[in-house]
Amino acid sequence: MNVNPSEIVSVTQGAGPLVLSMPHPGTGLPEEVKAALNETGRSVPDTDWHMRQLYAFAERFAPTIVEAGLSRYVIDLNRDPSGVSLYPGQATTELVPTTTFDGEPIWAKAPDGAEIARRRAAYFQPYHDALAAEIERAKAVHGFCLLWDCHSIKSVIPRLFPGTLPMLNLGTNSGASCASSVQHAADAALAGSGFSHVSNGRFKGGWITRHYGQPARDVHAIQMEISLSGYLTEETPPWHFDTPKAARLQTALSAIIEAALDAARKLKP
Repeated sequence: MNVNPSEIVSVTQGAGPLVLSMPHPGTGLPEEVKAALNETGRSVPDTDWHMRQLYAFAERFAPTIVEAGLSRYVIDLNRDPSGVSLYPGQATTELVPTTTFDGEPIWAKAPDGAEIARRRAAYFQPYHDALAAEIERAKAVHGFCLLWDCHSIKSVIPRLFPGTLPMLNLGTNSGASCASSVQHAADAALAGSGFSHVSNGRFKGGWITRHYGQPARDVHAIQMEISLSGYLTEETPPWHFDTPKAARLQTALSAIIEAALDAARKLKP
């Protein structure tokens, strides 16, 4: 059950007020978890593929990056640790998922309550300890922090949403996780992106956005859920990173982040 701490979370500190949270790009599986998964689970199909490569453009903002190394099937870092659903009445996956997004079972031996509690302490808490510390560090230096929670997902998942997902899905917990001026600036840049988009649609922000977004404390949190079709060729995992396709998307993301940062900065004297 021993896992190197760097496999749980890695932190790349930057000098700017932007913190990029990447809770789902990891594919790591501790041996005891891997042994309990079935073949589908071990293939970790619901990974947010190639997040670091996609967000390479963000170097211009000198961001801090907090990145998970373990698969979301170990424990989902973007779910309420109490187990409460973030989307009551809608299909979703749990703190420790029991199925893929498509509804396929992933466990040969599903974890019990004691095992889930162990994973919360061993794998969930270290990520959030690191993320909370970096948010406070950025805020101490700049007077504010923009937390940008990075996600991607397949463009067609009938169990979760009808039809094809918009390319860019911005979530602020219906405006609660950031100042209204930050929301408006991000929405304006989103509207000018040239991509299909929605703000606070099917994905309003997970636990990270809802928990850490506290505009009254100068922490503005935005989740960006991106359709994988915007930067990959959707075939079989791990999908190939399509550099020319991704370039246009990266330009749009850069403009949205810049707009949100500028708006947040203007709130400080």
